[in-house]
Amino acid sequence: MEQFGRIKLSPKQLSGLKTPCYIVNESKLEENLRLLKYVQDKTNSKILLAFKGFAMWSMAKLVKQYLPGTSASSVSEAMLGRHEFGGELHCYAPAYSQADMEEHVKLADHIVFNSVGQWNRYKELVKQHPHIETALRINPEHSETDTAIYDPSGPNSRLGTTLENFKAGLVDLEGISGLHFHNLCELNADALERTLSVVEEKFGFYFDKISWINFGGGHHITRPDYDVERLIRIINDFRSKYKLKVYLEPGEAIALNTGVLVTSVLDLFNNGMKLAILDTSATAHMPDVLEMPYRPFIENADEPQEKAHTYRLGGITCLAGDVIGDYSFDKPLQIGDKLVFGDMAHYTMVKNTTFNGVRLPLIYKFNSNQNELTLVKEFGYNDYKSRLS
Repeated sequence: MEQFGRIKLSPKQLSGLKTPCYIVNESKLEENLRLLKYVQDKTNSKILLAFKGFAMWSMAKLVKQYLPGTSASSVSEAMLGRHEFGGELHCYAPAYSQADMEEHVKLADHIVFNSVGQWNRYKELVKQHPHIETALRINPEHSETDTAIYDPSGPNSRLGTTLENFKAGLVDLEGISGLHFHNLCELNADALERTLSVVEEKFGFYFDKISWINFGGGHHITRPDYDVERLIRIINDFRSKYKLKVYLEPGEAIALNTGVLVTSVLDLFNNGMKLAILDTSATAHMPDVLEMPYRPFIENADEPQEKAHTYRLGGITCLAGDVIGDYSFDKPLQIGDKLVFGDMAHYTMVKNTTFNGVRLPLIYKFNSNQNELTLVKEFGYNDYKSRLS
């Protein structure tokens, strides 16, 4: 047996894999969900699956045993939430078109608006659906992340309503029953506590006019060093003070450390250093490697020069920058070798592209309790063609 993070594959299972492929461990996913359920039970809060991070609808039956609903940012995501997951459906987008809003009101239970102007534009339509609860996204103008591309509270952000604009639009907020903020990214409970203090200071004067608040995403609740008990205390202290329903929507925490991406070595050569071309792609299959950027973990590999043989790992597309990084290995790589990238369930499948016509990775699910590997989805030419005209 070989250990791939939390996934153990037999040599037969490994040799039978078509690559590139994602493997999601449903047993580990359920472990994450149990922890999130624990937080909900201890705080009487609700945690939603945010599709922007993880949208593997074949896991819907499992997810909805633990979470009460989903969070969508497009009509397609909303339809997935309504038809595959059920439960509460929350929708938010930086702006809605008329056509999109006409679809959202047929699907959603909660709709969050990014600005007072968007609320004014659609409030009469929304009011025709009295079951829908509405909220305004606020921008606390308080940054907790150092990565600008993932900082919704940075200067001149288009995401959320600042206090100045909130006060200017107060006269128009009748009918709004909630507030929503989101400024975290892969952070611990201390970041939420600091943010919440700013939100209370700036927007607390309005809390007696709403019934619910959404703390957004970016809470790394299922990370081993996350302070879960501190999160529980923060939520309970807030709820006892303001009597508001609390929602969280940590897309990444749901699928954190639940999956891998398996790839094969296609070619090896030297151009000033050893190069290995893989059958996967950073830009097409794991774009956060370039966007964040970050260095993904590879099973049995290390930093350059730490082990005997160092290679630069490149993707299969013709983008010059489709480079995953430099890694060292105990033994020389061979064509056909399989490399296993860790923590590849979230922000991968949902962000994949077919650039260059490269095929999307297959999707497997693995049940570690039963040692069962199941092919869920294989993509082909029609998936590429159907995105074009």
